[in-house]
Amino acid sequence: MRAPLTALPSTVNRRLWVALAATVVLTGGNIMFRMAPRPPSSLDNGELLPCPGPPNCVCSQDNTPKHWVAPLRGHGSVVTAMARLKEIVRADPRTTILDSTPSYLRVEYRSRLFRFVDDVEFLANPPAGTIEVRSCSRVGYWDLGVNRRRIERLRGALEAALQSHPPQPGSI
Repeated sequence: MRAPLTALPSTVNRRLWVALAATVVLTGGNIMFRMAPRPPSSLDNGELLPCPGPPNCVCSQDNTPKHWVAPLRGHGSVVTAMARLKEIVRADPRTTILDSTPSYLRVEYRSRLFRFVDDVEFLANPPAGTIEVRSCSRVGYWDLGVNRRRIERLRGALEAALQSHPPQPGSI
């Protein structure tokens, strides 16, 4: 005859309760994060809005050191660079393109494990020859540097794509 669950050693009971609590928290958190409302575009008067206070956002048009990230370089043709960037983003797993014009791209990225959503925007700046960027976590306080690493990874992929297929002269 088996011993009832209450007769098991306390460490086993404790482990079961911890596992049960972790499952409830993670499942409830996952549902809550999926239900977070989609914020409106951060485009305001032709510029991306600065980041909110928490360190879960980077933006090339934010002068706060903890939020600032360099814009992407267009290497001559910002329009061509935006088109290549759109191809790179479209190839990324767990992305949804929400808005796309030749000069603006708005994307949702979802994390692999917990499906957290980050809102990412790209805005062509032809006079400067750059693409302004903003990447912000939809919920939470700190993103462990995920948004900054994403922008740097996209920067590297765009640089490689533009070097392998440089824009044609006069395509600016």
